[in-house]
Amino acid sequence: MAKGILGKKIGMTQIFTETGALIPVTVIEVTPNVVLQKKTVETDGYAAVQLGYADKKEKLANKAEKGHVAKSQTAPKRFIKEIAGEEMLAFEVGQEVKGNIFVEGELVDVTGTSKGKGYQGVIKRWNYHLGPAAHGSGYHRGTGSMGSIQPARIKPGKKLPGRMGGQTKTVQNLVFVKYDAENNVILIKGNVPGAKNSFVVVQNAVKAKKPEINPEALA
Repeated sequence: MAKGILGKKIGMTQIFTETGALIPVTVIEVTPNVVLQKKTVETDGYAAVQLGYADKKEKLANKAEKGHVAKSQTAPKRFIKEIAGEEMLAFEVGQEVKGNIFVEGELVDVTGTSKGKGYQGVIKRWNYHLGPAAHGSGYHRGTGSMGSIQPARIKPGKKLPGRMGGQTKTVQNLVFVKYDAENNVILIKGNVPGAKNSFVVVQNAVKAKKPEINPEALA
């Protein structure tokens, strides 16, 4: 990873380009992140920057959380993540990271927690086929065969009913459309994981050409 920012998914809308094309976009609030800590190869064995997003009330933070943010002279944070990469080391502890680290048209990966769907059967959870639909059949949405007679047990990895959603998911190669500095939001083409008001991590696409930090972001 080279660069990234933390934010909150607001919802979806659509915008028009200068040529009149309609683009569906996800709106992500990126109130300036604060650099809480820098990890270096010499001290930690790897290079990364720890970012904090969304202030937490002092009374809700314990002593360890307050002490951790003391060096950066900021309030305790609700959402803290590390962005790996030496490029982010250009930021200093206490400095703010804004959405202008990305440029329009750049490819990004967005990571979030998928919506929870509760306990679901195999058809919804694993896309199994329906059973015979005729009236004579008494087996429509069942799990189906559990395997061969030998070894007379269910092998590990068998896809069964269970809790669905609520997992960390990443959507890759989404287009960064725009950064609105006035409202502290960024627009990402397409949909991203998670429900409204859920936290997300926006990073440069790992499968795209490795970008550089926008010099304006360091000002």
